[in-house]
Amino acid sequence: MYPRSIGPAVTGGRIHDVEALPTDPSTVFVGTASGGLWKSTNRGQTWVNVFADKPVSTFGDIAISRSDPKIMYAGTGEQQNRQSSSYGNGIYRSDDGGDTWTHLGLEQTRHTGRIVIHPTNPDIVYFGAVGNLWAGSEHRGVFKSTDGGQNWDKVLFVDQFSGVIDMAMDPHNPDTIYAATYQRLRRAWGFNGGGPGSGIWKSTDGGQSWTRLGSGLPEGDLGRIGIAVAESNPDVVMSLVEAEDNQSGVYRSEDAGLSWSRVNEQNIRPMYYSHIFIDPNDDKRVYTLATRSYFSDDGGETFSQIALAPTYDVGIHADHHSLWINPSDPEHLFLAGDAGLHESYDRGINFRKLNNFPISQFYAIGVDMRDPYWVYGGLQDNHSFFGPSETRRWAGILNDDWMQNGFGDGMFWQADPDDARYSYGSSNGGSYFRYDTQTGDMLDISPEAPVGQRYRFDWTSPMMLSQHDSDRLYVAGNSLFVSEDRGGSWSTSEDMSRQVDRDTLQIMDVLGADITISRNDGTSSFGEAVTLDESPLDIDVLWVGFDDGNLQVSRNGGTTWAEVSSNVPGLADGTYVSRIVASFTSAGTAYATFDAHRDGDFRPYVYRTQDFGSSWKPLHANLPEMGSVNVLVEHPDNPSTLFVGTEHHVLVSTDAGENWARVPNLPTTNYDDMVIHPREKDLVIGSHGQGVWILDDTRAIAEWNNATNPVTVFSIP
Repeated sequence: MYPRSIGPAVTGGRIHDVEALPTDPSTVFVGTASGGLWKSTNRGQTWVNVFADKPVSTFGDIAISRSDPKIMYAGTGEQQNRQSSSYGNGIYRSDDGGDTWTHLGLEQTRHTGRIVIHPTNPDIVYFGAVGNLWAGSEHRGVFKSTDGGQNWDKVLFVDQFSGVIDMAMDPHNPDTIYAATYQRLRRAWGFNGGGPGSGIWKSTDGGQSWTRLGSGLPEGDLGRIGIAVAESNPDVVMSLVEAEDNQSGVYRSEDAGLSWSRVNEQNIRPMYYSHIFIDPNDDKRVYTLATRSYFSDDGGETFSQIALAPTYDVGIHADHHSLWINPSDPEHLFLAGDAGLHESYDRGINFRKLNNFPISQFYAIGVDMRDPYWVYGGLQDNHSFFGPSETRRWAGILNDDWMQNGFGDGMFWQADPDDARYSYGSSNGGSYFRYDTQTGDMLDISPEAPVGQRYRFDWTSPMMLSQHDSDRLYVAGNSLFVSEDRGGSWSTSEDMSRQVDRDTLQIMDVLGADITISRNDGTSSFGEAVTLDESPLDIDVLWVGFDDGNLQVSRNGGTTWAEVSSNVPGLADGTYVSRIVASFTSAGTAYATFDAHRDGDFRPYVYRTQDFGSSWKPLHANLPEMGSVNVLVEHPDNPSTLFVGTEHHVLVSTDAGENWARVPNLPTTNYDDMVIHPREKDLVIGSHGQGVWILDDTRAIAEWNNATNPVTVFSIP
């Protein structure tokens, strides 16, 4: 089996770190949120994913040794605190300039903050682990190795919720290290982004002992903190601090951290950013990254915006996470963020986009029925796009073949099966629209709540066209909405959620109502549908699954509903329902997958019911233990053939879920959605990290378990 990538690369995707060799800036590395670690040796003209065969594809930081640039370390698990943040398995080392990598352990750290390497001895390395985003853990803090990562000592630990989000080393005195600790915890219902565990720490003896710094820093609970040391003047230390009571901002110390003063109040959405950099040749030249990027030439007292953009995507895309400043030529910058990589040779006045490698992050995909068919999908922070599944061009599918057809964070897409001119799309938080591919017209068809009422929609609120009537459209939030006229009007069910008041729930022993720092950032509300399906055999059988663990089925077109999640064995109450899939075999048969990593449980959960949810059979016994399941599809030609997409891989079963095997030749990345094309039987795969992949004509796979003769002729693509 050889799946093929069809892109797109034009959209870019979230990058958390960009590094280049100071002695040869044509060699560039980028660590992505979920799309691998990429290397270019020609200043970004071509790229190789040097982590394609590794078990994880998510990165928080890359560090290159100054004394021997062939030695590198990469920390897995992205820094950010999003609902969709992917988790890693520790730290890796390369001794050949990033071509091959060896795992060095620390698997349970899950998310990397920062790595710093001794300037003259690359075997001395400090690993800052921000730790599990979803649960308390002792596997966080600062870990030190003096033997190249063979052994690790935990030299700084604050508490089970406070890890290290950033570190900086005095380049002239490598025994002096600064660490920014960050107390945070996300749950399915909300986020608490601060506490007494957040702070700035300093060691002057190589990490053996630490002192918490405080003079001039904000009092009370703190949130996320970024930190930087000026290479040209290491007494200058700067920090972006998130704090209570309007104390957030840019802080500067000119006495190596002994005292601090706030020089600027700027700190935009610190939970997602808090990135600060100092020009290695000029301690007055300071950069901060956030929704936009900013620079200061007076030590942070005033800031100006880089790359002014009159609209959202003119200039460079918003949301920036990493900056590399060429130490030999500070006019030369690499800037990375949610939409990929950009390069400047004039200190940020002009940039060129380097979106020529596929790291796009799809939330959901759909297909149409033209020939060849087109693929539609919504992307994290990069709108929605659609493009062809095939082309006669010798060079294959190009960036120019993909066209934008949505906005914001794109989500679910469905094409009218009778007329590919029209498609239906959505963006984050329950914005729905009908799109005309010929004219580009976009009509808002979002359900509108009556005066005095409010509908709630999840960030990834689901949508689907009926398989029985292409005029019927379903969307779901806290209720199910059904349109019989292509979104012109809607009927609304009762509130189907558990109606949990999340202000009464605790995160790190703090009631939701009492959270003071980044309260629920990224989770605007709770108790909303995240998956729905309609039986392909009976239009009256509907299923809806929720972020609060609620799973409901209707057998009369939505008039009445039965809650069936309580019948699922071996599952914690309230576990997020990642997918519900109605079967082709009978109206009462369906599959449900559950994602428990939001509760700190990274195991897969897959079940089948054959009696409308009254009982459920587990199908996950032989799935890899590490990797929550995001999506499942049943083959329409053989219900014993199932595919699941997990946090890292796509797996297939040809015996109805009794056994599973990884689909070969697919990269390690996060797989969020899949669909089998009704006519071609292609498996179309939407990854949240490396774009769209297609496994052509899966009929032979569906026929596999019926091959009982010594010689069997299979359908050939």
